[in-house]
Amino acid sequence: MSLKIMVYIKSLQSGPAAVSLSVTLECSYARGRPSCCEQAHAKMAVEEDIFGTFFDEETKTDVLVKRFTLKNSNNVSVQIITYGATITTINIPDKNGTLADVNLGFDDMNGYLLSTNPYFGAVVGRVANRIKGARFSIKGQQHNVAANRGENHLHGGIKGFDKKIWAANVEGSKVTFSYLSKDGEEGYPGDLLVNATYSLSEDNELVLEMKATCTKPTPVNLTNHAYFNLAGHNEGAKEIYEHELMLSADSYTPAVDAIPTGEIVPVKGTPFDLQTPKLLKNAIPETPENGYDNNFCVIQKNSDNGLNLVGRALHPKSGRVMEVFTNQPGVQLYTANFVPQDDSLPGKGGCFYKKHGAFCLETQNYPNAVNQANFPNSVLLPGHAYIHTALYKFSVQK
Repeated sequence: MSLKIMVYIKSLQSGPAAVSLSVTLECSYARGRPSCCEQAHAKMAVEEDIFGTFFDEETKTDVLVKRFTLKNSNNVSVQIITYGATITTINIPDKNGTLADVNLGFDDMNGYLLSTNPYFGAVVGRVANRIKGARFSIKGQQHNVAANRGENHLHGGIKGFDKKIWAANVEGSKVTFSYLSKDGEEGYPGDLLVNATYSLSEDNELVLEMKATCTKPTPVNLTNHAYFNLAGHNEGAKEIYEHELMLSADSYTPAVDAIPTGEIVPVKGTPFDLQTPKLLKNAIPETPENGYDNNFCVIQKNSDNGLNLVGRALHPKSGRVMEVFTNQPGVQLYTANFVPQDDSLPGKGGCFYKKHGAFCLETQNYPNAVNQANFPNSVLLPGHAYIHTALYKFSVQK
């Protein structure tokens, strides 16, 4: 038995340049056997289970944390939980087909609840990165937000989106996490409804699309704070130093105490010039702080899909490659400088995560953009939508 689909496409042009195309797609299957379409759907289906529970001190109730697993036919899998819409696992084969989890995280909720959890894999907001002085003005009205990093505001405040339980909905091969941030939460004006949709393609592309709408003008700058080590999450700084990293960024925003000065400076001739691939063991020692924690300005090329290349990381020994694309103007490169050097941060499988044991490529607007008139606008207005896409493409180089 077979199913035939006729597709007829006619060009919108007229005259000699007009093109007409007809395509026949045929999908055959034997009785009792799944069709090729059904097989593909089965491979891409989202699995759901329970990751754990925790006691919420605010509501005085036990909270259930769900986990969702995305898989494709290339043996790639990604797991995300409802706590913080957090990526907990990214399993990727190397050039020999050997799997490794390249995403730092924890085995259970006890780890994610640690006060020392450095935002592993979470969606952070309402505003990722810093807001100077924990305050900003919109239309002449000053708003004070939570000061949780000295006198400044970091990653959404004391209890940002990374510490919230998100609702989840599976549709086909995608899972969407939703959270309603109420007016006044962490000091932000207006309700903000956020959706974060994860999907995994047969081309090994992990796509995160974040959308938000609001009821009052409010700054919005979401990101995912995944920590990567393409050698394996537990391989530490030794293997991070062997990564080759390239960033498609011709300028950066200098900062003092992690707050941008407002300048946008060319990277050429500085330790921040990563436009050609550099080994991190050579690049990191050249930086003023012995590590990167800097916002880079992504080169805008007006691609057809609206996404620009952010960067490319290669771990030569395993052959694993990760390319990142986004529609955002900036990316924060962070090389885990503030992860402790001792055994105080236990990770998955009994390992300990330490300084320089991972890198982050946090697609974003520029830090403190709400207070810098020359930075890209970060204020979302009612009736408008915030749309942020981050695409992580995994492959191997033999």
